[in-house]
Amino acid sequence: MREAIDRYSGLVWSLARRMCATRADAEDAVQDIFIDLWRCADRFDASVASETTFIAMIARRRLVDRLRAASRRPATTTMVDDTPTGERPAPTLEIGEEARAAREAIAKLRPEEQQVLDLSVTRGYTHEQIAAALGMPMGTVKSLARRGLHKVREALMPAAEGGAA
Repeated sequence: MREAIDRYSGLVWSLARRMCATRADAEDAVQDIFIDLWRCADRFDASVASETTFIAMIARRRLVDRLRAASRRPATTTMVDDTPTGERPAPTLEIGEEARAAREAIAKLRPEEQQVLDLSVTRGYTHEQIAAALGMPMGTVKSLARRGLHKVREALMPAAEGGAA
């Protein structure tokens, strides 16, 4: 195992660093990947793929699993409320309503569209990074993003028109 870590840690690290949001996440992912490699080493078949390909495939699959799991967890943020008690500016209420409507529209999208939009909008991934993370062709990622945004925009139009009247 030590030899595998010495030989392939650079490969696994570069994949993890590209697909993880933070350095700490990448470090955790690399540890998990090598533990997983140890557990499934008996599945390696040199007649099917090279050692490098086998390790890269396991690493990529585990990283995609981590991304999917992270996208299913609700994001937690702390908001500081510096307005005096009882005072709420109108724009904040309007933005809150728009955000609620957007969340509802996104919840109605296909899971693949939700996943692509989450990685793009929430995490700031590029189309290339999303394609690599989800193992999808670039064209599929772009189509899912475009269709998802179009559906959300359509769902929000009646709300925007109703609020303006």
